Amino acid sequence: MTEIPASGKIRIHYQEELTRLETQALGGFDLVNKSLDRTMEAVENQDLALAQIVIGDDDQIDGRYLEVHQGLITLLATQSPVATDLRLISALLHVIKNIERMGDQCVNICKLLPLVGNEPPSNQDMVDRILSMGKNVRIQILQAKRAFADRDEQMALDLVALDDIVDRLNKECFALAIEIGDDIDRREWAMTMLLAARALERMGDNAVDVGEQVAFVVTGLFREFEDASHPV
Repeated sequence: MTEIPASGKIRIHYQEELTRLETQALGGFDLVNKSLDRTMEAVENQDLALAQIVIGDDDQIDGRYLEVHQGLITLLATQSPVATDLRLISALLHVIKNIERMGDQCVNICKLLPLVGNEPPSNQDMVDRILSMGKNVRIQILQAKRAFADRDEQMALDLVALDDIVDRLNKECFALAIEIGDDIDRREWAMTMLLAARALERMGDNAVDVGEQVAFVVTGLFREFEDASHPV
């Protein structure tokens, strides 16, 4: 039986570690969707206790970020990857950062809820749109994960169309807030919900950013799918 040379063993270990880190990174999407589901439930029911759970559990997402980030930096420092592997490591660094940011946006929403009290005046049309934003962002997150895992550039590009839905709902929330009336408490609630809608809109943008990294891994070229300063 031919013994694998030391250099070959090192290479096998390197590839195994890179695969493990990608799996760990993509698993972060599941943590974010769990946080998002709880966040939307907290918004729908004005559940301040659940909001606190989301805030506390964000440590899991932060821990995942630190673990994957440190692992990837170690590979860069010790293995000097080139070509496809270097692209993958670079993309994964961006992906895990976007995951961490999405977790932070869930926390931001949950921190807003106590500001309006246990039984705030509300507008159901606006709540419905925010919940719809959450559902669509959840779809984006799942699709971004699958697109990266499958190296599917078209699926990644399709994230833009999904993000357009979230952007439209965000604009509708803004229009509803303007029409909310002159009651101070209702206006304060509406402004708070606008911040929540904005956080969800940013999560959609993070998902599109992940899609851009899919295209980078596949083609070796980075391009923005869509940008506010260069509208399609």
